[in-house]
Amino acid sequence: MPYISTQSSPPVQLYYEDHGTGQPVVLIHGWPLSHRMWEGQVTALTAAGFRCVAYDRRGFGESERPAGGYDYDTFADDLHSLLTSLDLTNVILAGFSMGGGEVARYLGKHGSDRIAKAMFIAAVPPFLLKTADNPTGADQSLFDGMMAGVKKDRIAFLDGFFQGFFNHTPGQKDFPVDAIEYAKWIAWGASPVGTLECIRAFGTTDFRPDLKKITIPVAVIHGTADAIVPFDISGKLTAATIPTSTTITIDGGSHGLPVTHPEQLTKAMLDFAKAS
Repeated sequence: MPYISTQSSPPVQLYYEDHGTGQPVVLIHGWPLSHRMWEGQVTALTAAGFRCVAYDRRGFGESERPAGGYDYDTFADDLHSLLTSLDLTNVILAGFSMGGGEVARYLGKHGSDRIAKAMFIAAVPPFLLKTADNPTGADQSLFDGMMAGVKKDRIAFLDGFFQGFFNHTPGQKDFPVDAIEYAKWIAWGASPVGTLECIRAFGTTDFRPDLKKITIPVAVIHGTADAIVPFDISGKLTAATIPTSTTITIDGGSHGLPVTHPEQLTKAMLDFAKAS
């Protein structure tokens, strides 16, 4: 199985999959999933002539499960280790949800020498937490409640979480219910510590200084009905902060775009990746 050793502290073994040839697209998954969430996009991107590298964040999927390092500086260093180990250049970064934080912090910390473009997909930047200078953010109680739910009964918490993730209601017709079961199966296998600590990371990290450093082309792709990371407090503000950004909204799109709106998401990603 393909792994790289990170140079971050504590160092870990990160699992990755590498498919296709051409310009590399590095796919960064959301919480609490793994590289498996990108199956449809990997197929489409490789068919279109791109090289897709999808990896598992520390503590998730097939990657090593350390006791610490669940913060965005370390996540960005892990990504840097992947890019340098595989010697990837002219890269298109695509971060979904929590993964958008890695994109922002990587570009803010390591720069864009290796990066050609970036995508923020249903992503958490600029800053989710409500503060005096971020009045539209979410109350700290939201993240405290999530952490309490994970501590009390992680499996039960995930069941409820994924209902909102996909905008699903019991008995809803024409919905791929198996997708929820599959997402839960992926999430069940994650590190309990990592699952918990990542809530703290994406709930309290301020990416606004990182976004202000971005000068490469950026696509902000977001569902208009995202109930987990609402567009108005995330993607809309990210786009307003980055002059080189293009906003692509998916009408009625949930947070779980790869499942509920796969054709629209894949088209948006391909159109941006192919654009000169």
